[in-house]
Parts: sequence; C-alpha cells; structure tokens
Amino acid sequence: MDERLPEGRLPPAYPIVGARLPQPDGDRVPGPPPPTGAPLTRRQYAYGIAIAVVVLLLFVVGVLR
Repeated sequence: MDERLPEGRLPPAYPIVGARLPQPDGDRVPGPPPPTGAPLTRRQYAYGIAIAVVVLLLFVVGVLR
C-alpha cells in the first residue's frame, strides 16, 4: 500500500474487476424492514400520561423546594 503525505490528496479509487460490490456508507447493510409491533392500547396511553404527570409534578416540587 502506498503511503501519502498527511496534507496530500487521496489517490483515485478504481473498481476492481470481479470483486464484490461495495458496501453502502455506514456500518449497516440494507436488509428487510424490522417487524412492526402491535399498536398501543388506551390503557397503555393512560399509564404513560399518568406517569408523565407524576414525574412532572415531582420535578416541579423538587425545583420549588
């Protein structure tokens, strides 16, 4: 492998005949989409809102003390 000076440009890249196709940028390879979960029920929404209200109240009480 040829080394280059730190401030130099990268050498040009050429495709290699017979090599496998290049991977997309990043660390993930495209695949099938992940399975979707069941939609949330009203009870789950109610629990989430109740917990959010309790946490918000505790935060406000903690700030005001």
